[in-house]
Amino acid sequence: MGFLLLSGAISALPAHASAPTLPSYAVTLTAYNAVPEQTDDDPLITASGAFSNPEIVAARSRDLADELPFGTIIEISGPSASKNNSCGYGIVEPIIGYRVIADAMNARYTNRIDILFHTESNYKMADGKMKNAGNVLGICSDAFIRVVGYVGINHMPNTQAELARLVSGDNALAIK
Repeated sequence: MGFLLLSGAISALPAHASAPTLPSYAVTLTAYNAVPEQTDDDPLITASGAFSNPEIVAARSRDLADELPFGTIIEISGPSASKNNSCGYGIVEPIIGYRVIADAMNARYTNRIDILFHTESNYKMADGKMKNAGNVLGICSDAFIRVVGYVGINHMPNTQAELARLVSGDNALAIK
């Protein structure tokens, strides 16, 4: 497992230091849209000051602030088997990808990751009705996130492809 360091984000490790093991966490996974009803009065700006980019942004509950500071890049795995009907992870998984922790949730939530989805990410359901990806995801208990790197909030990529290149080290900014 490699450790991703980005210039300007974190100091490089000394040559003799080995890369630390990056942690994983069991969390409840939910979703939101950048609209005033689901955010504060400025839905286009996250708690970190970054733009609310629905392709790469995730929020974390405040109790996870020390473990997942702003700029943490995470990989998400849904529950291995959905134990209830309120988790639609398997349906929306293709649009989740890697995410950067750039937002914070309301203090009433704990041990939770909230995926930002585009308001136009809709799915046609079996009954023919359209549902936003956030509603399709629902509430997924026993999801897992794995820290895969860090990026400076002011250097966040704009797309999943750019974020994946950072994680894989296929980018000039990445240091392995």
